[in-house]
Amino acid sequence: MCKVASSFPQARYASFSGTPPSYAYDADRAEEQRRHHDMMPYIDDSPSSSPHLSSKSRGSRDTLSSGSLESTKSSEPDLEKGLEMRKWVLSGILASEETYLSHLEALLLPMKPLKAAATTSQPVLTSQQIETIFFKVPELYEIHKEFYDGLFPRVQQWSHQQRVGDLFQKLASQLGVYRAFVDNYEVAMETAEKCCQANAQFAEISENLKARSTKDSKDQTTKNSLETLLYKPVDRVTRSTLVLHDLLKHTPVTHPDHPLLQDALRISQNFLSSINEEITPRRQSMTVKKGEHRQLLKDSFMVELVEGARKLRHVFLFTDLFLCAKLKKQIGGKSQQYDCKWYIPLTDLSFQMVDESEAVPNIPLVPDEELDAMKIKISQIKNDIQREKRANKGSKVIERLKKKLSEQESLLLLMSPNMAFRVHNRNGKSYTFLISSDYERAEWRENIREQQKKCFKSFSLTSVELQMLTNSCVKLQTVHNIPLTINKEDDESPGLYGFLNVIVHSATGFKQSSNLYCTLEVDSFGYFVNKAKTRVYRDTTEPNWNEEFEIELEGSQTLRILCYEKCYNKTKLTKEDGESTDRIMGKGQIQLEPQALQDKDWQRTVISMNGVEVKLSVKFTSREFSLKRMPSRKQTGVFGVKIAIVTKRERSKVPYIVRQCVEEIERRGMEEVGIYRVSGVATDIQALKAAFDVNNKDVSVMMSEMDVNAIAGTLKLYFRELPEPLFTDELYPNFAEGIALSDPVAKESCMLNLLLSLPEPNLVTFLFLLDHLKRVAERESINKMSLHNLATVFGPTLLRPSEKDSKIPANPTQPITMTDSWSLEVMSQVQVLLYFLQLETIPTPDSKRQSILFSTEV
Repeated sequence: MCKVASSFPQARYASFSGTPPSYAYDADRAEEQRRHHDMMPYIDDSPSSSPHLSSKSRGSRDTLSSGSLESTKSSEPDLEKGLEMRKWVLSGILASEETYLSHLEALLLPMKPLKAAATTSQPVLTSQQIETIFFKVPELYEIHKEFYDGLFPRVQQWSHQQRVGDLFQKLASQLGVYRAFVDNYEVAMETAEKCCQANAQFAEISENLKARSTKDSKDQTTKNSLETLLYKPVDRVTRSTLVLHDLLKHTPVTHPDHPLLQDALRISQNFLSSINEEITPRRQSMTVKKGEHRQLLKDSFMVELVEGARKLRHVFLFTDLFLCAKLKKQIGGKSQQYDCKWYIPLTDLSFQMVDESEAVPNIPLVPDEELDAMKIKISQIKNDIQREKRANKGSKVIERLKKKLSEQESLLLLMSPNMAFRVHNRNGKSYTFLISSDYERAEWRENIREQQKKCFKSFSLTSVELQMLTNSCVKLQTVHNIPLTINKEDDESPGLYGFLNVIVHSATGFKQSSNLYCTLEVDSFGYFVNKAKTRVYRDTTEPNWNEEFEIELEGSQTLRILCYEKCYNKTKLTKEDGESTDRIMGKGQIQLEPQALQDKDWQRTVISMNGVEVKLSVKFTSREFSLKRMPSRKQTGVFGVKIAIVTKRERSKVPYIVRQCVEEIERRGMEEVGIYRVSGVATDIQALKAAFDVNNKDVSVMMSEMDVNAIAGTLKLYFRELPEPLFTDELYPNFAEGIALSDPVAKESCMLNLLLSLPEPNLVTFLFLLDHLKRVAERESINKMSLHNLATVFGPTLLRPSEKDSKIPANPTQPITMTDSWSLEVMSQVQVLLYFLQLETIPTPDSKRQSILFSTEV
């Protein structure tokens, strides 16, 4: 029996020169919720590991994987920085090993007394049960104890030439013990569960296993269940390739460790491939021959909510009925077929609630983090496809990638919509669809209502008639493919990446005086997002808004505008889908053509909508031009001036403009829906910018009279126009590398040390802003701005490097259609800010720094 005393040394990472201090962090804090009952999650979804591996579920902590920033890395990485990162990665590995050993110890502690009791007349468990439950745990402990004892002194005597590859190679060669553990795992869990049910004493033991804490106090312990601890080795082996990939990525090819780590990674990948089953969903592509137009008026793919689950449907509006169908899987080369789920004759269809007291179905929302993870994967796969095309690789590789892209895009389209569109049958049955845009909902309602004017009789179809109608959908459909980029032709535009400035001038054609406003939507990743809203122009038939908005485009192809009547009288509100809504007065759209927008000049256009005409001006700026950080021409101002200069001049720790904007937003903008996301009026923002630049004493009066979105826009503009990002050009590559680390301990150690390395004005300003953004997110139920939404808005603003450090091509061949590598860089910036937003506290290593960070003299 191995000795399990907690005698091995504590890892004090600050003891070797220049390394990060150890922050109090439980390496498995994020894992405690991961329990498995029905399926073994032996799965690792990192692109750094075997391409055959996929994921059942991983936390958002790893949404940006270790392989996701390849396209943003410099072609010649700085050797010194790479070796510094190697040291930090090893620090994290040591801390993680220490935590893992404490968990294995906790499993071993009850083994000896249980074995001793097994030979008495009153055994708690039989020897066979003990052997089954704790199978291979002693061997795993000895393997990792030997690894830790070998690694610790080498890290203590650190130099860039230090070798550790032999330790990782040996550890990888012993993975066979994990195979035995994994093969026995389900039996171990079943046996433990049965023993708990049969023996109250063992049930008590299994719920109160104590693991030695790796925090500063050696005497501290944490309570864990047997189920939790037995899962640790399973999770450990799935993360082995992530750790190795991180270390290999920061080990120069010329280093003696490089071939040894490569070998260890190869062994780990092969091992995982041998025990892992691919569980990626299979989806059939939908391509059929175009048929002739019959009595079909409109068809589209939509997401139906069925007993809380999202289902992809193809819906058809015929001249006399509305039909919802499911596409059957194609087997053995059979032609495409539909299966009718339900239909409603148009005379029986209504958008009103049949019973006002009827419960509105709860819409299960997908967290923004999950949607963002899907977008990251989509961008990665698109990059891979382009790389394979340039390398003229075989079509099989590209086809496999396209299949993965189709799966991810289909999943995103399934999970992204959350706006309800409900149809009701006169017989009492209701159906709910989820769509992403009020525009589409209005369009369906208009089409159905228009056709209902021509329908007078109810009817029912026989099973034969219904089958014939469903079969006809194959040749009648006008929308043949799910709206995925994978289904686009190669010569189709990939859309625009950059910023679209839109001025909503005026509108004419309204029949009666109303309170009118407009909203703007653009498409992104296949679905539409509301981006801006004008103020309400009251009691008029000819509103003159003349408001300018700046809208970020991500592969966008269409701009939509909707005009609404604001109803202040609650008794006159129309109620549809169980919600009170303002009335849509008109809607229209324009295609964003790259060639037409190339010249960067303002272009005026008129959009006709149901007898109403709205006048717009649009101007496009591609990303590589719109995101340049430009120094101010007015050094006495604050915009475009280094933050250190501004704070020194003001004798403050946080710039006055930041404090004023935050104070005003916290006074009256915390419950504003979409605060920081919805664009403010550009003219108001420019007026505020000018006032701050000349140190206008009346700026607070100006702010109190302005729309709060303009104030939010001014704050964003200030950070965007800093000549150097708040996170600095020098540290930006390290933040990008640090957020990609797979091991949570190494990641936290790296990210916190980088943060505390920022210049004092940058750090204090960031912490001031961070606290404010957390307070905004506390009102998420009202303002709809989660931590993730705020990170999406502010991440690129705070981290985007100056032009010299940006990964944007200097002379892009396609200046108007940026590649998806940019999306990956933007998403990594979002992940960095989200990481700090999600931390409960920012630890500080010494009292001096603490007095700087948390001084009230702001």
